[in-house]
Amino acid sequence: MSVNANAILSFLSIFLLMSDPPEDTILQCLSLHSDPSYPIYTVTYFSNNPSYPSILNSYIRNLRFTAPTTHKPLFIVTPTHISHIQASIICCKRFQLQIRIRSGGHDYDGLSYVSQSPFVIMDMFMMRSVEVNMEDETVWVDSGSTVGELYHGVAERSKVHGFPAGVCHSVGVAGHFSGGGYGNMMRRFGLSVDHVLDAVIVDAVIVDAEGRVLDREQMGEDLFWGIRGGGGASFGVIVSWKIKLVPVPEVVTVFRVEKTLEQGATDVVHRWQYVADNIHHGLFIRVVLSSVKRKGQKTIRAKFNALFLGNARELLRVMSDSFPELGLVGEDCIEMSWIDSVLFWDNFPVGTSVEVLLQRHGTTEKFLKRKSDYVQQPISKFGLEGIWNKMMELEKPVLALNPYGGRMGEISEMETPFPHRAGNLYKIQYSVNWKEEGEDVANRYLDLIRGLYDYMTPYVSKSPRSSYLNYRDVDIGVNGPGNATYEDARVWGEKYFKRNFDRLVEVKTKVDPSNFFRYEQSIPSLAGSGLRIMSE
Repeated sequence: MSVNANAILSFLSIFLLMSDPPEDTILQCLSLHSDPSYPIYTVTYFSNNPSYPSILNSYIRNLRFTAPTTHKPLFIVTPTHISHIQASIICCKRFQLQIRIRSGGHDYDGLSYVSQSPFVIMDMFMMRSVEVNMEDETVWVDSGSTVGELYHGVAERSKVHGFPAGVCHSVGVAGHFSGGGYGNMMRRFGLSVDHVLDAVIVDAVIVDAEGRVLDREQMGEDLFWGIRGGGGASFGVIVSWKIKLVPVPEVVTVFRVEKTLEQGATDVVHRWQYVADNIHHGLFIRVVLSSVKRKGQKTIRAKFNALFLGNARELLRVMSDSFPELGLVGEDCIEMSWIDSVLFWDNFPVGTSVEVLLQRHGTTEKFLKRKSDYVQQPISKFGLEGIWNKMMELEKPVLALNPYGGRMGEISEMETPFPHRAGNLYKIQYSVNWKEEGEDVANRYLDLIRGLYDYMTPYVSKSPRSSYLNYRDVDIGVNGPGNATYEDARVWGEKYFKRNFDRLVEVKTKVDPSNFFRYEQSIPSLAGSGLRIMSE
């Protein structure tokens, strides 16, 4: 390093204890550590930049975190080159700033773009290359890409390949993959992470003044294991992923069938619990439950949404043999290509162009809260009727039941950090949305969804009561301020990861001992704590 560079670094060090280092000082540091061929100042936005508000808000899907009182980042970096990521890590370490890594913004509780500590946002949306290689049926997809952009890129090259991931096209792949990646082909193919072959990550260790860039071979199998379901933002900045495509038939079939209580919904939902995890592995039937009014009277509507990896005739045979209670008929079935089924499941009208998958802001943002549970034993009809009454009392919360079985029951819960495999009949997502502003309004809706969640306690998994990482929920526990303790993190960690939590802590301690990559639900480091994880 040159004398001038050393002088600059010495000068910069005097600002370490400042709460808000000067903009020029930060830009000097960022420029010093990034490739001059890709000027980092062109992708760095401070609050006085006219583009700052739009960039900050463009990927906030939950309006709860757009209030004037919400803490805002000191600046935002939208990297277009790996050196921008490396420089940001180095300089944020130097100025004691936390980094929040955002790649889509569907983070339900805002942990990728909100912090109580001085922080910056690294928004990955400019890095969104999708490189499809049909010779080996793989894709390198950048972390700033959306699931829709990935699907679109695959569909351009093949009508008989797909990928098992989420049904909402605007979800960012990095957060989705690193939390597991749950979708409607999971019963046939498992999760997204079950098809991740490689990744590129920039970690927090400084070697020759650069954050290291590691692929699978260089990072080692422990870290590669950790980022495939353990939440990548605890370990570094994941730049891109190599995934293996899966075969899909030229024709798939979808349907939506609705039943109210007056049409026998209780009997059908009760029977669904015994069928949905054991039925044909190519069939995924989600049930969405909501309180509605019919002719002025409250009732429960059960909406059955399905994807079948086959034609309608075969689907009707499967349903007739295994689930005749739903009463599916030929008129309910719609045959289409797999890519068109993606649009159907994302609630686009039949016939919509696949180009809509490239729209990154296709839905209106709203105030919202999500929670999750796992059901391991069927709920009795009496129990379901009690749930219906509670839902009609609360009115607003919605339940989505997602079936397990098939491939999910064939993969060990320790294969990846995502542990929720065999033993689960279905997963529940709790949802509540609202449009009104104000803290009192928000608290009222939060009380509604928490009330339903509390009511469901007797019917769901126990010891621990489990949750899905990608349905981020701070209600189940958060780390304390500063460096989290193992005891703090275990409260929520075992709910997301069960027995895999301890291995994640070991990986974190090895690759990020100083706990640089931290947030309210990040994996803690034991380095310097004097604690050890006791093996069983």
